[in-house]
Amino acid sequence: MSANYLGQNPDQMVAAIQNRFLYGLRRTEHGELFLGKLDQMDANSSIQINKPGDNTNDYDNFEEGSDLYEGRDVNHTIVYSNLNYEQYRWQDKNIWYYVNSDGELVASVNKKIEYDDGSSSAGNEG
Repeated sequence: MSANYLGQNPDQMVAAIQNRFLYGLRRTEHGELFLGKLDQMDANSSIQINKPGDNTNDYDNFEEGSDLYEGRDVNHTIVYSNLNYEQYRWQDKNIWYYVNSDGELVASVNKKIEYDDGSSSAGNEG
């Protein structure tokens, strides 16, 4: 069965999307690192940019394609207290990060890695 398209076919549409994935990095007061990931092509994918609270402490310059690396100042103090991720980056590659059995941080491109949800805390401060 053949398919006919007027305009771009689905592969061309997906290839045309820049910055498909958003990766957010944060750490808890206890030093645990957490990585959030958003896939704009997945209707079930979501990520919370700001925590609930006084909106004067929100980061309000969020926009697609603009990366943020200044979530902490030179004294390592959090700049935006409601910002959920201290750093984030947009990327067009599907990257799965994990720590291998040797304790090394590994990036796996376009190969899904199943995470062990029981190996860390929930990441909530408290």
